[in-house]
Amino acid sequence: MSQSITVSWSAVDATYSQASVQVDKLSNHDLILRCQAGLRPDKAAFAELLRRYQTQVDRVLYHLAPDWSDRADLAQEVWIRVYRHINRLQEPAKFRGWLSRIATNLFYDELRKRKRVVAPLSLDAPRSLEDGEMDWEIAGDTPGPEEELTTREFYEQLREAIADLPEVFRTTIVLREIEGLPYEEIAEITGVSLGTVKSRIARARTRLQSQLQPYLDT
Repeated sequence: MSQSITVSWSAVDATYSQASVQVDKLSNHDLILRCQAGLRPDKAAFAELLRRYQTQVDRVLYHLAPDWSDRADLAQEVWIRVYRHINRLQEPAKFRGWLSRIATNLFYDELRKRKRVVAPLSLDAPRSLEDGEMDWEIAGDTPGPEEELTTREFYEQLREAIADLPEVFRTTIVLREIEGLPYEEIAEITGVSLGTVKSRIARARTRLQSQLQPYLDT
């Protein structure tokens, strides 16, 4: 990972504190337009974007590389790239997907450099969405010791099952299940057709359901 560029996030935070009255009232769309208005992004507007979207970047990188101790460095690289190229974003409404694409691409660039296998992913809060995604939550208002053990075993099996998925399936699952991005944005991020995205997600879900069926039936 490049070490030639450094960014003082404390300085950015300080700038944000001084101008928060102006920028924290702006919509995401207006913040992006302000960042695109000059030769370089407006510092206060960019700091506010960072504040609003840092969690998203951290979440994507965590689920892609949970055991990497230098995820913070990679996250900084993401924001450096955003700072340099935000003028290229033609549709501000798609900033969230564009940001996920940058984080995902940088992760895979670094992965290729390291030439090693991706570690198992984890899911913090499995969800059941309107398009038929499976519900990974185990019911129980006050789980006892046996239920807690079953839950731990389930998530261990889930991590292993996701780790076994082909790389392209893992990426789509992270973008869909973790980020909740629509299929159209995932297609843009991964550079494949909408039909391919739907097919990959469907096949990934089928594979995960098959491996996790004993726990899903509990």
